[in-house]
Amino acid sequence: MREPTIAYWPGRVAAGTVSRQVGNLMDWFSTSLDLAGIEPPKDRIIDGISLAPALFNNTPVDRPIFYYRGNEMMAVRVGMYKAHYWTWSNFMVDFNNGIDYCPGEVIANMTTHDQINNTMTPVLIHLGRDPGEKYPIKPHMPEHKRVMAMIQPIVDQHHKTMVAGEPQLNKCDPAVQNWAPPGCKELNRCLPVPPHNEVDCTWGH
Repeated sequence: MREPTIAYWPGRVAAGTVSRQVGNLMDWFSTSLDLAGIEPPKDRIIDGISLAPALFNNTPVDRPIFYYRGNEMMAVRVGMYKAHYWTWSNFMVDFNNGIDYCPGEVIANMTTHDQINNTMTPVLIHLGRDPGEKYPIKPHMPEHKRVMAMIQPIVDQHHKTMVAGEPQLNKCDPAVQNWAPPGCKELNRCLPVPPHNEVDCTWGH
């Protein structure tokens, strides 16, 4: 997924500039700490980086981005290259019921309805030439061999040091919902908080 971001801070973020920085949601934690002058915690690994250099100096920070689906690393982006180690859109039974995560897109070896293991020969894309990820670089091409020789050690090191956490979005608990929004006391409309009952989430989509 690649979504544009607009940064607006008169006097700090230069107007009319375009940054090629790649970021993710985890970076906003580190960026917020940096802007507030707060040192990040030292007792844990912080996955995000501060985007302040890109925001204020238009100096991109080069680092890999790992794409996960559950506990499985599906792909990694390094520079302008993205390597898909697994490909899977959704199950055929869901697709036949009208659930299409990639509407209008049918790309061989990419929009698959089975979980395809490409870990031995990842599907490699150059996002600068192919932002729609429609034309993978052929595995026999020198470019594929050269780039994967650079990406694979990064992935190996990532797996070696990765400590898996429990996915928090897989559990649902009605007690953590906002039963007392601001102003509810004045309106006498605050709702009682139900007891904790953590269960596996079921998603309609």
